[in-house]
Amino acid sequence: MADTATTASAAAASAASAATDAPPFQLGKPRFQQTSFYGRFRHFLDIIDPRTLFVTERRLREAVQLLEDYKHGTLRPGVTNEQAILHPDTNEKIFMPFRMSGYIPFGTPIVVGLLLPNQTLASTVFWQWLNQSHNACVNYANRNATKPSPASKFIQGYLGAVISAVSIAVGLNVLVQKANKFTPATRLLVQRFVPFPAVASANICNVVLMRYGELEEGIDVLDGDGNLVGSSRIAARHPPLPTTLSRMVLPMPILVLPPIVMSMLEKTALLQARPRLLLPVQSLVCLAAFGLALPLAISLFPQMSEIETSQLEPEIARATSSRTVVYNKGL
Repeated sequence: MADTATTASAAAASAASAATDAPPFQLGKPRFQQTSFYGRFRHFLDIIDPRTLFVTERRLREAVQLLEDYKHGTLRPGVTNEQAILHPDTNEKIFMPFRMSGYIPFGTPIVVGLLLPNQTLASTVFWQWLNQSHNACVNYANRNATKPSPASKFIQGYLGAVISAVSIAVGLNVLVQKANKFTPATRLLVQRFVPFPAVASANICNVVLMRYGELEEGIDVLDGDGNLVGSSRIAARHPPLPTTLSRMVLPMPILVLPPIVMSMLEKTALLQARPRLLLPVQSLVCLAAFGLALPLAISLFPQMSEIETSQLEPEIARATSSRTVVYNKGL
């Protein structure tokens, strides 16, 4: 699972939409209100929409031109915003497998691999490593480039996530294999749920390591109009419980639902008579769980958190007239 806390909101302007109720384009702001679950759900549906993988170079350049028109005040009326595939800070085209719109198509085979039954030690290590590597590449490709971070910060988070995921997955598999009270069928079923605690722990480890840098450098806080007020160490120390909980919840439907569904489907006469269909069916189940559950899961918690300026450093409070400021706490 990728770390959407570092995902930049890559939005570009498009030609006038046929939908007359479409919201007007606002540079740097989501199309939908982020204070409600429904607004966040609609926002993330746009972010992960795989149709943008097939946007042509010409269409992409047209969207970039519309952005430039907007910045210079020459944008024609009726234009709305649409998902784009350029990094909003660097204007560089993001490699297709690392775009948020490619997260489900390119991540589903990894999920299938994570949930394969009867895995060896080597296969367990390989799939956990591949999953964390894919997540790291997505996080880096969609990073916030307006505030440069040393590559060592990402490498530290990556190594921590890989080590924690692999060690927990291997450790749990060894414990399950040595559990004499389990029947072979029960052992196989329990092993299928091992990827979830491994991935969840890796996500939490990544939060801790990435937040460690923020504790030293501070985190950007913004006023109600989205203007940067400053960097606050106090905001960075704000209780990270919602972020930690969200990192535990995110992989749950993707890594827990397919094993449950497959344990029931495998008992059907069709799959018992045609065992070769098991892998294709499992792939479809994983794709459905990924595609349906991911936008629901990442919409549970708001990405921006609010804090009163009176609780922050005096220089932050003096720099703005707003009573509260917001900061990106991640997902």
